[in-house]
Amino acid sequence: MIVSTTHSVEGRPVQDYLGIVAGEAIVGANIFRDFLAGVRDIVGGRSQAYEDILREGRESAIREMTAQAGALGANAVIGVDLDYETVGANGSMLMVTASGTAVRV
Repeated sequence: MIVSTTHSVEGRPVQDYLGIVAGEAIVGANIFRDFLAGVRDIVGGRSQAYEDILREGRESAIREMTAQAGALGANAVIGVDLDYETVGANGSMLMVTASGTAVRV
């Protein structure tokens, strides 16, 4: 499955537009990760724990979106947009949404 943020796939014209598809993932951060991220804020550096959560959410949302596209008979999703939002009490969870247009190229 080709996944692209562009509105076309170079050299492969769109044959059929099959509709909008989306995938959502909600991932939570735990107390241990929050503590380690707080330590990183004090001493500086990147928070690997939070980067892993972002990556996990993004990959899960894209997987769900491409599964929906595959069910429609698509072999590509174009115009993909990724959105990140905090949800839950005190923003304790992260929602990642991937959406795009399912097409056959």
